[in-house]
Amino acid sequence: MQWTGVMPALTTAFNEDLTINHAFVARHAQWQVENGVSGLIALGSLSEAATLSFEEKLALVDTLVAAVDRKIPVVASISALSTAEAVALAKAVEARGARGLMILPPYVYKGDWREMKAHVAAVLQASSLPAMLYNNPVSYGTDFLPRQIQELAEEYPTFKAVKESTTDVRRVTAIRALLGDRLAIFVGVDDAIVEGIAAGACGWVAGLVNAFPKESVDLFRLAGTGKNAEAFELYRWFLPLLRLDTLPKFIQHIKQVQQEVGTGFARVRPPRLELIGEELEATRTAVRQAIARRPAVAMPGVTI
Repeated sequence: MQWTGVMPALTTAFNEDLTINHAFVARHAQWQVENGVSGLIALGSLSEAATLSFEEKLALVDTLVAAVDRKIPVVASISALSTAEAVALAKAVEARGARGLMILPPYVYKGDWREMKAHVAAVLQASSLPAMLYNNPVSYGTDFLPRQIQELAEEYPTFKAVKESTTDVRRVTAIRALLGDRLAIFVGVDDAIVEGIAAGACGWVAGLVNAFPKESVDLFRLAGTGKNAEAFELYRWFLPLLRLDTLPKFIQHIKQVQQEVGTGFARVRPPRLELIGEELEATRTAVRQAIARRPAVAMPGVTI
């Protein structure tokens, strides 16, 4: 398990009856591999995990593991209402072939550090898999501070990476100052990736990669190898789409982008509903403009 590169936070494709479209999930995963991603992250926020049953989560992991055939690792997000369910899920996905975990704080309950540490520790101890901690206080209301992350890193050797989604790239440098290279730090918000790499991040848990994997991988590599002019050319083009990842309806927006470019479906499970009206038109306009202005640096065949 190498914690580096672009790892898509995969969307979950649904059929018209809102059952999981496993055939499309498999094809989508293979397409991501073909475009150079370094791992696949399933069962996270963008996967609509809160609407998936325990059995559906395991079936998704089965589909992805079979689809990529160990070419790249499948990382399973661990999110639940209770610690007991999170522990059970961690054990189950390891048995199904996942090669890493991404641990979220428990849904709904926003505990203090003692409680959150106990929850994360229980998951870490339940599995031998290397794990990433998902820190997203904007969405989940729980903020894992740098010194708390240090505490976990010093006590649990399977804790290997952090998905940093505070939107503050200073968190990257703060964690680095405390822990050096002990943890791999991933940027978790799409429109901070270039800044995050400059601050010391070595990976990107990406959203718009579901629709634009080649451009996402190119952007990451250009920024990571100091090709600043090319990186910023591509970044400026990509930013209107990347900013969709930061909106409250980011799942609907990203799935709509997938549908517009023919790489997925806009269908979401309630209580979410598909975009309509001004929100729908704004997303369609952003996609049309992006297609019309796609820079040459992102075209197939670019060498980095």
